Amino acid sequence: MNATTQTELHHLSNTHLDALEEETIFILREVAAAFERPTLLFSGGKDSLVMLKCAEKAFGAGRIPYPLLMIDTGHNFKEVTDFRDSRAKELGAELIVRSVEDSMKKGTVRLAHPGESRNVHQSVTLLEAIEEFRFDALIGGARRDEEKARAKERIFSHRDSFGQWQPKAQRPELWTLFNHKLQPGEHFRVFPISNWTELDVWQYIAREKIALPSIYYTHKREVVDRRGLLVPVTELTPPKDGEEVVIRDVRFRTVGDITCTCPVESDAATPEQIVIETLAADVSERGATRMDDKTSEASMEKRKKDGYF
Repeated sequence: MNATTQTELHHLSNTHLDALEEETIFILREVAAAFERPTLLFSGGKDSLVMLKCAEKAFGAGRIPYPLLMIDTGHNFKEVTDFRDSRAKELGAELIVRSVEDSMKKGTVRLAHPGESRNVHQSVTLLEAIEEFRFDALIGGARRDEEKARAKERIFSHRDSFGQWQPKAQRPELWTLFNHKLQPGEHFRVFPISNWTELDVWQYIAREKIALPSIYYTHKREVVDRRGLLVPVTELTPPKDGEEVVIRDVRFRTVGDITCTCPVESDAATPEQIVIETLAADVSERGATRMDDKTSEASMEKRKKDGYF
């Protein structure tokens, strides 16, 4: 870390992280007390790893009272899935993985063409997992600063018997009085780090020394510039005719399905350096990296109404 980075971090307060952590721990304990069959959605990404760290503090290492659930498209970055497996094993936590490919074999997911992104189809597999295990609460790592649809969602977000979200039918959450009321077949999505920002997450990662998959930090990767995004060159995302493949120093601000997740140019190799980069960022992490959010202004809200995370 150079002298400039150290100077800037010295003037950056992180005392608010204690309040955010306290709120997250309170919500995690509230879920454990209020629901019979909760689960924690765990992708191996930075937000779910922050939640996992708070869960350790809430219940103790090796004593997290609900299983971890991952919906795998089959097109996730190997660095992330390998890290997911090793972290779950290290904690001694039960890890449940359900795959979009299994839904495709059952015929509940049908792609329009072989090259179609499987990302949106995770909703089907997720709802099948909810029915299989009869989960009544799913704890997710979504944050309000990520995207407009997530900004207007409650921390305890009700889902009807079809897994759908109704944004105009949300109960206010005054004085941290959360809605737990369910009818048969319904469930809640719970977002303990709703009030965190990307900057808060990276400050917390730096403070708590949370290990992350390597692709969150700078590395060299073949990419093409497509519609203002750096698209990684892989078997699933090959260059199109006329596109120039270049090698850039990049990192991923968010990780998801390979077919819709792009890196950003960066030489940040530590959480502290990423904190400084995040302070200067003028585009949200999803806006800068996710092709699936570029289809329309309401693409995320539509997916969430259909049962998406």
